Amino acid sequence: MMKVEGIRNYESPAEVLWKIGPKLVPFLKTTAIYYVVFIPNDEPSTFAVVLKCLPVLSLVFFVLLHGMSLGQEHAYSRRVLFGLAFSMLGDAFLIYEEAFVHGIAAFAIAQIMYISAFGFSPIKPAIGGILGGVASLVYSFVAPFLDGPLAYIIPMYIILLTVMGWRAIARVQFFEELWTWTKLCSCVGGIAFVISDSVLAVNAFLVTVPYHQAIIMTTYYLAQLMIALSVVDSAKLYALEKDRECIAPLNETDKAVEGKMGAEVSDVKKQV
Repeated sequence: MMKVEGIRNYESPAEVLWKIGPKLVPFLKTTAIYYVVFIPNDEPSTFAVVLKCLPVLSLVFFVLLHGMSLGQEHAYSRRVLFGLAFSMLGDAFLIYEEAFVHGIAAFAIAQIMYISAFGFSPIKPAIGGILGGVASLVYSFVAPFLDGPLAYIIPMYIILLTVMGWRAIARVQFFEELWTWTKLCSCVGGIAFVISDSVLAVNAFLVTVPYHQAIIMTTYYLAQLMIALSVVDSAKLYALEKDRECIAPLNETDKAVEGKMGAEVSDVKKQV
């Protein structure tokens, strides 16, 4: 009987991090510079835009360096790449208060890209139900403070953010043959993104959260880093999944043949 071996132990996180570590140096440096230099009370400026966007820009290059093509094997990486690009655009818009709506729209597109990358298999409705309940509770507190375009844009964004978190968590299947640690990365990234935007919403519309800037940006950069790391073995995982799809019918054929042979042997025994 034919079987596709999983990649549960294909490469350990330590081995992978040793290989990709140098590619993460720009992200680590630009993030450190952001925390050292950036002052939240500064007036919006081009310098502030560059400073805020550089860490995500470095992750864009990280994804590109890991391989990119128009083939299906890089479909996941392409979607993550577009998600990072629109996130960076959203970062730039949110520096300017008058462009807040544009920033939310850019991040909404980013969430759609991430949802598309994570996919809808397996569904795991219980996770979606729990996150949906939490999101509804948050929205019930925020809704009275929304007017104008925000009354429509914010609930739509909350839905997209919730779905993204749901799909990121649902990817992790610890007992599945093709489980990989990078799926856990996307899960952590999705959760961190939800936390970041939740703190942002509470601070913007409800109460001032102590150290909100540090909390929001730390969880945000962590989210983008983890989602970017999830592309590391995406092409290999795609190839193995395709192999499994091709071999599954063969396994069924093997079982059918074995069953038929067993029946024939049984008939012979009866005749004897």
